[in-house]
Amino acid sequence: MRSGKAVAYTSSPLLASRTPVWRSKLIVAGIALAFVGLAGRAAWVQVFGNEFYRKQGEVRFARTLDLPANRGRIFDRNGLLLATSVPVPSIWAIPEDVEHDKTKLAHLAKLLEMPLPELMKKLEEDERSFVWLKRQVDEATARQIASLDIKGIYQRKEYRRQYPEGEAAAHVVGFTSVEDHGQEGVELAFNKDLAGRPGSRRVIKDRMGRIVEDVGEQVPPSDGRDLQLSIDSKVQFFAYQKLRDAVLENKAKAGSVVVLDVHTGEVLALANYPSYSPNKRQNLTGAQLRNRALTDTFEPGSTMKPFIAALALEKGMVKPGTPIQTAPGRITIGGSTITDAHPHGVLTVAEVIQKSSNVGTVKMAMQMQPREMWDLYTQVGLGQKPQLPFPGIVSGKLRAPKTWRPIEQATMSYGYGLSTSLFQLARAYSVFARDGELVPVTLLKAEGAAAGMRVLQPQTAQAVRQMLHLATQNGGTAPKAQAMGYSVGGKTGTAHKQEGKGYAERKYRGFFVGVAPVENPRIVVAVMIDEPTAGKYYGGDVAAPVFSATVQQTLRMLGVQPDMNVKPQIVVQAVEESF
Repeated sequence: MRSGKAVAYTSSPLLASRTPVWRSKLIVAGIALAFVGLAGRAAWVQVFGNEFYRKQGEVRFARTLDLPANRGRIFDRNGLLLATSVPVPSIWAIPEDVEHDKTKLAHLAKLLEMPLPELMKKLEEDERSFVWLKRQVDEATARQIASLDIKGIYQRKEYRRQYPEGEAAAHVVGFTSVEDHGQEGVELAFNKDLAGRPGSRRVIKDRMGRIVEDVGEQVPPSDGRDLQLSIDSKVQFFAYQKLRDAVLENKAKAGSVVVLDVHTGEVLALANYPSYSPNKRQNLTGAQLRNRALTDTFEPGSTMKPFIAALALEKGMVKPGTPIQTAPGRITIGGSTITDAHPHGVLTVAEVIQKSSNVGTVKMAMQMQPREMWDLYTQVGLGQKPQLPFPGIVSGKLRAPKTWRPIEQATMSYGYGLSTSLFQLARAYSVFARDGELVPVTLLKAEGAAAGMRVLQPQTAQAVRQMLHLATQNGGTAPKAQAMGYSVGGKTGTAHKQEGKGYAERKYRGFFVGVAPVENPRIVVAVMIDEPTAGKYYGGDVAAPVFSATVQQTLRMLGVQPDMNVKPQIVVQAVEESF
């Protein structure tokens, strides 16, 4: 402005020119159309397309959170904990929000026990708003991670199972996955009862993963049911220890022990070695995980001889004192020769069991029809899956009698040509302990005596029980089975292991199955030692001592009074004094 004079803008030639009317109308119409478009869009979003946009909003910000149910605890018969859940922290991240401080991330990788490149790979995955870094870390590690204060790294409480009895009860209790689903043992067999039913909670979250608002009603979780097993943890631990010592002493491949209460049918112990710690399951092998007492089958060998003697007594073919000529210690059937480990002359039926004579057993068996032997074997549970809700349990093999050749009938009388698990064998012997009744078995604590199924007459079972008692006395095959304070009866078994289509010449399984006390049995104990290599392999040498120790401990735990006099033995040792 060059002077103080005001400029008359109204005199501008531009303002003096006439504006076309259509232009102003076009502008007004454009603005009106824009408002109509906005109104239409608003109507579509708010009214007509509301459902679609609401769902899209929920996809981005609404979440249904599981409210986990507390998994049920597992107790032994006396109320001692075998499995319980404890809260532990887990580490997770929102990759796009993580602060990339190399020093902090290197320290984080060390705490998570993973290489730094692996951690960076987890944090650099595209289109991930959530990633687990490590599940179920210990509290000390979680505190150190929190102290790093790394943006985008968070913690969440989860539940981890703890197993106080460790490897001793591992094959019974089993374990769960990191998601708390049963994977082995009772944890798997009773997973539905233990797991309960999770609840749910519908929430709105912001982009940082923080809960902003609850939406809808919350469904509360239904906690899992506690289980009380029939297992006695003290008997289980003791049996496991004795089994482990026997396997190591005999340089064996593996071993198993089963303890049954014949009054109630309860499984008091079921131990295997090698075992594992369910609290630390890194680098486990199939050999450690197998519950051999239930999943492994073998030819039971001489442990079948008492059943042949029982059948012969039941049919009236013989009496316990009936003589049988076993000389010269061998018998030929169908071109195959069956021999005794030690040749004998004339033996009574009771002595056939006491001395474990193959020839004497075969001579009784060949007077029977194959169907009669098959009927007895099936009645005591052989060839059938035990009614026990346990994963991997097997039925063994017992062929139909119409397919048996004479030599097969002969070998089946002393335990070759059929297969069974140690658990099946232990249950079969309950027929002798229960005066001829086969007891139903259970892994859950039972109240009162169980009703058995009649298989043999009481007098037959009692007679065989006396034969089993003779087998554990001097002159029998298993004097090492004797238990201090308690009378015992049982039968050894030593069988060549199958290898390919034949039998391994120097690989054996040694086992012993027996009852105690003899006059009024309370328990059946079965022991199997697989492939001992330290020089001894007979069941009377490798398995019977485990039976003896387990019987003594178990009967004391059950409060069973000794039925034999225990003579105190005082050893006096002279000590020379040195001057």
